[in-house]
Amino acid sequence: MQLALVESTLVEPAAPLASQESALAIRRWVAFEDGADIEPDDFVFDAPGIEAVAALCAGVILASGDEQRAATLFAAGADCVLVGAAALDDSTVVERLVTAHGAERVGIYAPLRRQTVSWSFETVSNADFKTVTPSHCEPAWEVLRADGASTGTLAAWWLKAMRELGATRFLVRVDIQDDTDLNLCAGLVEDLGDALWLGPLLDPAPVLADWVDYGQCRQLALPVAAYAQCADLPGRQKASA
Repeated sequence: MQLALVESTLVEPAAPLASQESALAIRRWVAFEDGADIEPDDFVFDAPGIEAVAALCAGVILASGDEQRAATLFAAGADCVLVGAAALDDSTVVERLVTAHGAERVGIYAPLRRQTVSWSFETVSNADFKTVTPSHCEPAWEVLRADGASTGTLAAWWLKAMRELGATRFLVRVDIQDDTDLNLCAGLVEDLGDALWLGPLLDPAPVLADWVDYGQCRQLALPVAAYAQCADLPGRQKASA
């Protein structure tokens, strides 16, 4: 039996943005608690009682709530609701929310991670050889559920599909570990432009300078600890809605 080998190619990370003049916007994402200090530029995770501050932040992150919960948040005055699991389970939710509340108020929340590659033997072959086939040939990020469970849904494809359905803001959380992730990041920035906000998923100490220089990030949404430590990032400016 002869195995057909798949040749991999090392891809260089995207070029730095040193020559570009676009400023870097940075926001926080925070977990809501009664009495929490919420600022106008913050993205805030949905929680009981958040209706009291829904109109005071940049957007409410609806990681696992349903369409009715989104409508409740809009009624409470949320400028934007970033829908997660509800849009993943039923894309028509996005269309209905856009129709009811306006595209500028509907966003998408997407936790991502690198998709795992699995290998399998090709069982149907000609008389001379069989092949070992990867589950996918190119590195990719996949969308996760709120609890971190895998979905197998390609992030770049899904996010663009949500944009076509009317969503206008995207908050993506992903851990960028290597040059491949930096290239995936740059591709997502190119696809979504200023509609995209990026932040870490689990990494407590992301190398944000690389995100900016090589991943081409121009808008970061960070947990409180990381936000407090990023004052020295080049080109930083106050975020605007």
